[in-house]
Amino acid sequence: MNPNNETSNSTINSREELLQRISVALSARQTMLAPEHTQALRLFNGFYEGCPGLVVDLFASTLVVANHTRPPDSLEDSVPDVFAFYREALPWLTSGLLKRRHATDPALRKGVTTFGGSLSSVITEHGVRYALNLTLNQDCSFYLDTRNLRKYLIQNMAGKSVLNCFAYTGALGIAALAGGARNVVQTDLNKAALTLAQQSIQLNSFSGRMEILPMDFFKVVGYFKQHKVLFDCVILDPPLYSNTPQGTVDLLHNWLRLINKVRPLVAHEGKLIVINNALYLPGSAVMQTLEELQATGFVQPEHLIPVPEDITGFPQTIIDHPPADPSPFNHPTKIALLRIIRNDGAAATH
Repeated sequence: MNPNNETSNSTINSREELLQRISVALSARQTMLAPEHTQALRLFNGFYEGCPGLVVDLFASTLVVANHTRPPDSLEDSVPDVFAFYREALPWLTSGLLKRRHATDPALRKGVTTFGGSLSSVITEHGVRYALNLTLNQDCSFYLDTRNLRKYLIQNMAGKSVLNCFAYTGALGIAALAGGARNVVQTDLNKAALTLAQQSIQLNSFSGRMEILPMDFFKVVGYFKQHKVLFDCVILDPPLYSNTPQGTVDLLHNWLRLINKVRPLVAHEGKLIVINNALYLPGSAVMQTLEELQATGFVQPEHLIPVPEDITGFPQTIIDHPPADPSPFNHPTKIALLRIIRNDGAAATH
């Protein structure tokens, strides 16, 4: 999710009010801080919990504070108080990182260490270890809003072949391997990001095989279609917008086209997992697209996968709401599981 364009009527009138809101949010997450849950979670989502522009994430023992405001200096005076609050509340933190999402300097967008030494480079979630590079990009190289999807993959991919499109750092593919997938293809144009997928596989003991394809999405899909390659499961998690000589990705305008690009790569009775994180696209529009697909007779929507509450906020912490109503999804990151039906009944070939 990229919440930097969210709008709100919330205002923070004092230091005390800000600290009170982040304190209430932390209290709501106390059970999630237990080691048996996850080492990566959102401690505060200011877009929903009352301080638009402020996002605080935890990755193992590193605290990441992200300032999404335009210009960044509108929240800068509050940042030291935020770090001080969490260092007192969570005394086991070993390092802190500040990201200024809209800074003109790319180094400030990727992050500056504010305390401690080395940043966390590995987290554990659902018993799976993932490699991190918290300064790889303006994000943290690991998306918290797809945690429940990773759990689904762990629970349902045993013996399956999986194609992970727009894989980025490959966390979804790693989750599939953790669930016993026999083969996972991770493809993304960002070769540097895919190196984290290779590091993650070395952190775990998987029986399945992983292939890395640092290629353009449209080239990869075209190659597999030409060679009649079919997968048990295809994951489609594209960025909001991208444009290459091979084609354009635009979640607001050509999401259906992207789905129909990959649908022929799914085996009979296989799964197609689709994600649309366009902030201003309402959930009703996504459901309309899924209904159009269902009307073809070859796509059967099975269920929606919710985003965790540390991302959405809790009933007692939510103050603001997304600019477009995501319902029946619970968040602008809209995740749907589809079952694919083929006339030829073809099984997976990969």
